[in-house]
Amino acid sequence: MLYGQRGTVFLLFILFFITMGIKGQSTYFLQGTIKDNQEPLIGATIYIDEINNGVITDEKGHYSIELKEGTYTLKISYIGYTDRSTTIQLTKNQTLNFVLTTDSSELSEVVIVQNKNKADIRKPEMSVNKMTTEEIKKIPVVLGETDILKSILQLPGVTNAGEGAAGFNVRGGSAGQNLVLLDQASVYSSSHLFGFFSIFNADAIRDLKLYKGGIPARFGGRASSVLDVYQKDGNKNDYAFEGGIGVISSRLLAEGPIQKGKSSFLIAGRGSYAHLFLKLTDNKNSAYFYDINTKLSFDINEKNKINFSAYYGRDIFSFTDLMKNSFGNLAVTLDWRTLYSDKLTGNLSLTTSHYDYDLDLDLVGFNWTNGIKSIQGRYDFLHDINPALQLRYGVGHTEYIFYPGTIKPTTSDSSINYKKIDNKYASESSVYVEAEQNFGQHFSVNYGLRFSHFNAKGKGIEHTYANNQPVRYDRELGVYKMADILETTYYKKNKSIEQFNNLEPRIGVAYIINDDQSIKASYNRMTQYIHLMSNTAAPTPLDIWTPSGKYTDPELADQVALGYFQNFAEGRYSLETEVFYKKVKNSIDYIDGAQLVGNEAIERVILNGEARAYGLEVLVRKNLGKLTGWVAYTLSKAEQRTPGRTADEPGINNGNWYRASYDKLHDLSITAMYELNPKWSFGASFTLQSGRPITYPEGQYEYLGLRVPKFGDRNGNTMPAYHHLDISATYTPNPDSTKRWKGEWVFGIYNLYSRHNAASISFRENEDIRGKNEAEKMSIFGLVPSVTYNFKF
Repeated sequence: MLYGQRGTVFLLFILFFITMGIKGQSTYFLQGTIKDNQEPLIGATIYIDEINNGVITDEKGHYSIELKEGTYTLKISYIGYTDRSTTIQLTKNQTLNFVLTTDSSELSEVVIVQNKNKADIRKPEMSVNKMTTEEIKKIPVVLGETDILKSILQLPGVTNAGEGAAGFNVRGGSAGQNLVLLDQASVYSSSHLFGFFSIFNADAIRDLKLYKGGIPARFGGRASSVLDVYQKDGNKNDYAFEGGIGVISSRLLAEGPIQKGKSSFLIAGRGSYAHLFLKLTDNKNSAYFYDINTKLSFDINEKNKINFSAYYGRDIFSFTDLMKNSFGNLAVTLDWRTLYSDKLTGNLSLTTSHYDYDLDLDLVGFNWTNGIKSIQGRYDFLHDINPALQLRYGVGHTEYIFYPGTIKPTTSDSSINYKKIDNKYASESSVYVEAEQNFGQHFSVNYGLRFSHFNAKGKGIEHTYANNQPVRYDRELGVYKMADILETTYYKKNKSIEQFNNLEPRIGVAYIINDDQSIKASYNRMTQYIHLMSNTAAPTPLDIWTPSGKYTDPELADQVALGYFQNFAEGRYSLETEVFYKKVKNSIDYIDGAQLVGNEAIERVILNGEARAYGLEVLVRKNLGKLTGWVAYTLSKAEQRTPGRTADEPGINNGNWYRASYDKLHDLSITAMYELNPKWSFGASFTLQSGRPITYPEGQYEYLGLRVPKFGDRNGNTMPAYHHLDISATYTPNPDSTKRWKGEWVFGIYNLYSRHNAASISFRENEDIRGKNEAEKMSIFGLVPSVTYNFKF
C-alpha cells in the first residue's frame, strides 16, 4: 500500500510537469535523421545557436525539435566525424536529413567540444558511460582481440573479479544484476572462454551505453545497471569488407546493399583457433569459440523501416577424453519503426533470447544441461510535445522458460540415474511513461514512472515446508540446513503460483551553471524478478537462472547519486565526479556449503538479506591534442547482511555486515592514446585495484582422523592487489592511399611487467611437514604479446 501511495503521488507529479510543458503556440517542427552511409548515428548533436540549446538523435538516428518561425544556424556533430553547419529559414514543418563523413584526425575534438560540452552538460542524464568502436579499438587488450567489456572496465564504477572472470560488476552489484541488451534482445551470458573475451564483435557494433544510475523508465528488470549495445546497419550504397587476423582468433565482416539505397545486409563472423595448434602436439585438450552477427535493414518508405538482427555464439571445451563442455547464446530481434507524424515515432520490437549449457563427464558417464529462454514484445513511442518537452512511453511483455537442469547417463554401465528438474515458467509485463523537460536555461529534468508485474506460473510444482521456511536452523550444530519437503503441489499450465507488482519511480535533474558546468542529481528504483544463482565471486556457465516465487522475493534496489560536471579550456579537459548510495532489499545470500547444481528445490539453500553500496567516482579526461585519454578512480564499498529470521538465529556471518564478493575499495585506471603521425599511434592502459574479498581458514581440527579446516568470518580476508600495464602500437603503412584496400598492423603487450595476479588462492597440507598448511596462488597470465592485421576493402 505504501508503494501504491508513493506511485500515485509520483504519477500526479509527472502529469503536473507534463501539463506545464504543453503550451499552445504557433511553432513548426524540424526533424530528420543523421546517418553515416545510410547508417543511423545514435547521440549525434544538433546545436542551434539562436536558442543556445539543441537536441540529440535517438536510437534510430532520428531527431525532432519544435521552433518558432525564423532563421536558425544548425551545427551537426558526432564522435569521429567532421562537423557540419547550415543555416535554414523555418516557415513550415521541415525535414532535414544529414550524412556525416568520417574524419579520424578530428576524433578527439568532436568527442569533447560537441558531444561532451553541448550534450552532457545540459542533459539531466548522469551515471552514464558512452563508447564507440573507434574509441574501444584504441585501448590495448589481451591477445590482440578488441573487447567491449574489457574497455568499459577502464571506466569508473565498473570492475570484475579479475583475469579470466566472466561478467562485470557495477557499483557494488553482482554480474547477474546487469541487464545486457543487444539490439534490445537480452543476453544472459556476455563472455567467451570463461571471461577471456566478450561476445561482442567490435566490427559489428555501432556503439554502446552503460547506465550505472539515473536509469530511464524505459529500462527495467535488473537491479544494478543496463548495458545497451547496438549493431551496425549494413551499407545501403556500396559493398564493403573488413576484418582482422590475430594470434588466436580472426574475424570477417561483409556488408552491402540488397536494393541500393533502400535495403542492406551485414554479416560478421569470428572464431578462435588456438586449439588447432594443440593438435600438432600430443596435447588432446581443446578450447575455442565462434560467433556470428547478422543484420538486415529495409527502408519500406519514408515513414517505415524494418530491421532484422541476430547473434549466435558458442564455446566448446574438451579435456582429453574425460570432459566435453559447450555453451552459448542465441539472440534475435525484429524491429519495425514507424514515423506517424513529425512529432510521433513508434517502434515495435519482437525479440527472443536463449542460453544453454551442456557438460559431459565421460569418466563417470554423466551429462548435465541447463538454460533459460525468453520471448519479448514491446511497443515504444517517442513523442515531441514542444521544444522543451519530449515524452517516451510504452508497454512490454516477456515470457520466460527456465531449464534448471537435466542429468542423464551417457553410457550403459554408468551409475548415474536420469533426473530432470521440472522447468519453471514466468511472465513479466510493464508499462512506463518518461519525460525530458527543460525549464528555462538552467534546469533540465528527466522523470518517469514504470509499473511492472511478474507472474510465476505453471506448468510446475511448488513445495511446502514447516513454518513456511525452506531453510531450517540446526541449533545443536549451529548451521543452516535444507528443510524437509512436507508436500508438493502441482500447478497446471499458466496457473499462477505467485504474483508481484511494483512501481519504479525515476528522476534526474540537471542545474546548468553555464555552458561548461552543471550539477546533477538522480534517483531510481529498480526491480529484479529473475536471479542468477551463483555462489562464486564471478559467474560461471554452471550458474542457474531462477524466477522469483513463493520463497524468493524480487530484489528492490534504490539508488541516489549526486554529481558535478565541468569542461575546461574550451573542452580540452573535462571532469566528472559523482557520489552514490545504493540499497538493495531481498538480496540473495547462500547458506554455507550451498549446492546449486542439480538442486530441484533451490530455495532450500538461499536466504533473503540486504545489500548496500556507496562510493565516489572521478573521471578526468584530456580530449584534444596528440595525447588523449582519461584517469578514472573509484573509492567504494559493497556489503551484504543476512540477519537471523528469529531472535535465536545468528543469520549469515552472525547477522553482521560483511564485504560482498565483488567489493573493491580502490579502483584506478589510466588510459592514454598518442598519435605520433598518420602512420603510427600508440596506446597504454594501467589498472590498479584492491584485492577482492576471500575467506581464509583460521585453524583446523581433527575429526575421525580427518583434518577439518576452521574458517573465519565470511569474506573477512583480502586477496593481493591486482594490477597490470598494457601497451599497443598501431602501424598504418599507407594512411593517404586512395586504393580501396586499407590495412593496419596492431602490436600489443598485455601485462608488460609480467605481474602474476592471483586468480584464486587455495590451501593444502605441506607435503613434507604433516599438520602444516600452506597457501597456493594460481595465476592465469604473465606477459602476453600479440599482433593483429586489420583490413578494409
